Amino acid sequence: MDITFPVTAGLIAAMFHVITGPDHLAAVTPFAIESKKRAWKIGFFWGIGHLVGMLCIGVLFTLFKSLIPVDKISNYSEQMVGFVLIGIGVWAFYKIFRAEQIDKHAHLHNENEAPIHSHGLFHMHSHQHRHPKNLNQGNFASSSIGFLHGLAGIAHFLLFIPILVFDKPSDSFLYVGGFGLGILLAMTAFAFVVGKIASFTKNVHNEVFFKGIRLAGGFFAIVIGVYWMFNT
Repeated sequence: MDITFPVTAGLIAAMFHVITGPDHLAAVTPFAIESKKRAWKIGFFWGIGHLVGMLCIGVLFTLFKSLIPVDKISNYSEQMVGFVLIGIGVWAFYKIFRAEQIDKHAHLHNENEAPIHSHGLFHMHSHQHRHPKNLNQGNFASSSIGFLHGLAGIAHFLLFIPILVFDKPSDSFLYVGGFGLGILLAMTAFAFVVGKIASFTKNVHNEVFFKGIRLAGGFFAIVIGVYWMFNT
């Protein structure tokens, strides 16, 4: 068998799994919007967390199926994912509200000071102190949520059924490798596109559209979170 077939099959299965999961997209979107140009890191770290979570639940299921209620762990993880998604949505709304308050404060300050003085201080403070801390927090949060997603759902094993049709163990490993790569590529690409859109709207000073994107991302996370909490 051509070695490219199992790798390609794994890639396609993983990308389909990531992109068709609204809970996956809802978890990453608000962080990607806030990160803008470095949003790809949010998707990448989510993918790493997701793979680690799937690996952990897979090992537990394989080795301790008769001793540990792995299905209950998975169900609790699903509920936790829903709760976390709601939290992400609330966080997104908080960021919007806080930005508006800062903007109002800057303009009020501007009424009593020279325009160059006011805006210069505001932008220098914002760019120098906000990005590194927020990016690190976003990367950690994204990987943690990806980990929870990996734990949530014994159904993940259905994605590895194609392994059974491969004659050689090497082909099975290639499929798994392609699957892992596909998850990283799919979510990194999605986060990158979201970040580019957010960055573009921000750079052209289309504040209304940028705010709309942020509101939509937060609302999306809350809706999917509520669904996961009460329908899984």
